[in-house]
Amino acid sequence: MLNNTRPNNGIMRFSMRIMSLLLGFGLAGSVLASSGGGENPDPGEFIIHHIADAHDIHLWGEGPSAVHIPLPVISYSPEYGWSMFSSAHLLHHGEDHVDLSDHGMEGAHAAHGSHGGGGQYHCHTTDLTYTLDGNGALHAHNSAGDHVKAYDLSISKSVLGMFIVIFMMMLIFPRVGSAYKKRKGQAPKGLQNALEPLILFIRDEVAIPSIGAKKADRYLPFLLTTFFFIFLCNLLGLVPFIGAFNVTGTVGVTLILATFVFIITTVSGNRHYWGHIFWPPGVPLPIKLILVPVEVVGILLKPAVLMIRLTANIGAGHIIILALTFLVFIISDYGANTAAGIGTGIFSVAFMIFMYFIELLVAFLQAYVFTLLAALYFGDATQEAHH
Repeated sequence: MLNNTRPNNGIMRFSMRIMSLLLGFGLAGSVLASSGGGENPDPGEFIIHHIADAHDIHLWGEGPSAVHIPLPVISYSPEYGWSMFSSAHLLHHGEDHVDLSDHGMEGAHAAHGSHGGGGQYHCHTTDLTYTLDGNGALHAHNSAGDHVKAYDLSISKSVLGMFIVIFMMMLIFPRVGSAYKKRKGQAPKGLQNALEPLILFIRDEVAIPSIGAKKADRYLPFLLTTFFFIFLCNLLGLVPFIGAFNVTGTVGVTLILATFVFIITTVSGNRHYWGHIFWPPGVPLPIKLILVPVEVVGILLKPAVLMIRLTANIGAGHIIILALTFLVFIISDYGANTAAGIGTGIFSVAFMIFMYFIELLVAFLQAYVFTLLAALYFGDATQEAHH
């Protein structure tokens, strides 16, 4: 009897701690909602600016007390040359902090811009004045006030996230490769043991079935690199309190990944592949006139689907978590109803914890789906004619 009671008591104590934690978060959310003075923020704008790319890493807070990490701004104008400076020059106006990843950004920039001073930086090297608009886009003007064409090559939040992931991969995989060489024929251990199931999974369950055993090794380096890059980027976006990286939820990143898949598929395509696209065998001529344009469009549609699927699925997870956070502020009427805020906070935190576990699964699934579809496209392009 005592043996049955002790596990039950342990479960009860654990449950009470979880409930206390949720209650604490709910109370904290309600207090934060009631302490935010001024105009109530717009939920849509709040969420979009938190998942959007930015020229700084916003950690917490807003206004003069905001904590953020400015990033390098790099711009090139064909007429005036290169400009390099810190984004801190664009994110401050006197003592006021302009937060690119928080709500109310557009109004802040518009107000500062109207006075012709805040949110601006004059580069003495090129004699250009740089500003950021409400969407975080960089604009350049010459001394006469005319708009100048300039390319924004800055290290933004998403670019920094990519650099972090690439650096991690350059640290991890050479060590795993050298471990395979040193311990050839021996049981893996350590980091090699942790990554080997994923490496074998991509090889045996993705590359070989989709491309074929003879040609899979040719595409395996790209498939492995793509899978681990997407997977690690997705995991980086789930780490709290470091600026909410949303690398694979950025269209520019997924566009490049999809472009690589398109280029490799196009270059790898054999005679059989292109023959089925531009002159499908065994199809009547009137049907070919309809089918060929559809197949040509499909060449571009496949990488577009890869890009949209990855961007939408990763972005949606971040949006749901942020929407649940903002639910506390909405239902508590921004602090006017404390009891409702506490109750909603408990529900929101509980569901956010659940969503975080779901996002861990999604982080793997989206990397797997992107890699699998890329392998299927490669296999389709290299498939030999059946006689």
